[in-house]
Amino acid sequence: MNQRYLLDTNVVSHIMQGRDAELLARLTKLPIGQVVMSSVTLAELQYGLHRKGQPARLRNALTQVLLRIDVLPWDEQVATCYGEFCAALEAQGINLSDFDMMIAAHAVAVNAILVSRDKAFAQVPDGLNQHLRLEIW
Repeated sequence: MNQRYLLDTNVVSHIMQGRDAELLARLTKLPIGQVVMSSVTLAELQYGLHRKGQPARLRNALTQVLLRIDVLPWDEQVATCYGEFCAALEAQGINLSDFDMMIAAHAVAVNAILVSRDKAFAQVPDGLNQHLRLEIW
């Protein structure tokens, strides 16, 4: 199987806004199934929609995204990876937000490249990242 890419919430938000032509072009070159998101990302997006009163434009944008991008469930394997990942980073004095940690652990657990524009992930040292592969799109 080809490499999978797990999109962080900030990248999906950019897709929904539809203003980043380079990002959209890159996505359209990848086959369906190769780009995924965590159920944690979907939860963050749903929260954002509800906070904004569920504007029709954003609701439609999310619907369109979900037609092309599969949502991966949070499961026992991901939970185990999350515990290991958090403990390792905490031992180094690195604290990311809970959602960032959950999404990063999800990428590690499913052996996907995490695609994010979040500078917080730059804190994760190369030797400690437990196979977290990060790309900025």
